[in-house]
Amino acid sequence: MRFQLSDDQRALKGGVRELLERRFGREALRAAVDAPGRLDRALWRALGEAGFFALRLPEADGGVGLGLPEAVLAFEEAGRALLPGPLVATHLAAGAVPGAATGETVVTAVDGELVEWLDAADVVRGGTSGAAPLRSLDPLTPLHRVPGPAPTDPVASLLTAAEQLGTAVRVQELAVQHARTREQFGRPIGAFQAVKHLCADLLVRAETARVAVYAAALTGDPADIAAARLLADEAAVRGARDCLQVHGGMGFTWESDVHLHLKRAWVRARRGGGNTESEELLAAGLAV
Repeated sequence: MRFQLSDDQRALKGGVRELLERRFGREALRAAVDAPGRLDRALWRALGEAGFFALRLPEADGGVGLGLPEAVLAFEEAGRALLPGPLVATHLAAGAVPGAATGETVVTAVDGELVEWLDAADVVRGGTSGAAPLRSLDPLTPLHRVPGPAPTDPVASLLTAAEQLGTAVRVQELAVQHARTREQFGRPIGAFQAVKHLCADLLVRAETARVAVYAAALTGDPADIAAARLLADEAAVRGARDCLQVHGGMGFTWESDVHLHLKRAWVRARRGGGNTESEELLAAGLAV
């Protein structure tokens, strides 16, 4: 099966990337890191005006009227840019919660045993009784733990996989860029076999995850979504770790963005539909 994007899909993907580069470039990313827990409401409304949250809402209801494949492309770009906030929950609430589609209302939801951005959200979907603050690895994602797991929405898991795919693609780009420009012993480090292998592995994992995520967006099958989530989580987490290795000691510094991608990938992997849940779903399907 081939997954060639249409001209409209490529334009959508490019438009979302352009919007995020303009409204959430590196300077804005670093400002967000320095102000943990504060959600940029102006950016949220800009996303709403661009139709990010209303992509799958029918045109008759004021939405864009596109499908799950297009939402996956948009969330891939959001993951690539490390865009903070409860994006998945607000997107899924469009049409059900007033103001969610336009970005006027920030919606979060209990996802597995975690809820993100609980204090900053206007609306919380799911029970949060007994929620306790949890120290987050990711400075851009405040977390609370809730007692007992919540049911996982397959679409939420797929959109999380799309965000992970965006991170996997971005860290592969960062690793290759660094390997081409950083020199040791008078040569770019990308000329050394060990670095070549790391970059090749980054590419293979990212492209394998891409095919799985795009396929799951087309079929909507829970088993396909589970497989895509597993591959995307691995591509993001292992990819970010390998990117750190390519950067060497520089990658571990606070000034580098690589550690932010790794921390976000770790946090996303703990959302509902993560490793154990997806593995069990796939195992149950194979046992039939």
